[in-house]
Amino acid sequence: MSLKDTLRVMVVDDMGVSRGLLIQAIEEMGIWKNQAENDGQAALAKLVADPVHLVLSDYNMPGMDGLELLKALRQNKTTARIGFILVTGNPTPQIVAQGKALGLNNIIKKPFSTASMKQCIESVVGRL
Repeated sequence: MSLKDTLRVMVVDDMGVSRGLLIQAIEEMGIWKNQAENDGQAALAKLVADPVHLVLSDYNMPGMDGLELLKALRQNKTTARIGFILVTGNPTPQIVAQGKALGLNNIIKKPFSTASMKQCIESVVGRL
């Protein structure tokens, strides 16, 4: 069984189209154990109850943005080691620095290709 057969991923994005594009990209890589949430609070509750290996989260979401979700995950013993990739259309130096300080594993800029997403994911979890 390969890594992509066992890898569990959660996609968190408040925009349905963006969630769909993220899921489409990871499914094109052969990652089928995925789930999606449309806000950070719901994602956090699910992840605490049932952690995954990797979270792909949008930065700009109402209520709890991607970095706030990352901070909450890192502060919880159950979720502290989950891989975290921030997805944003505008990765400013401030967002990147804040993310790194919180334990961000990687960041990818929208729009992305399946190939660039695969490379981004592999830098966090290893070769798929």
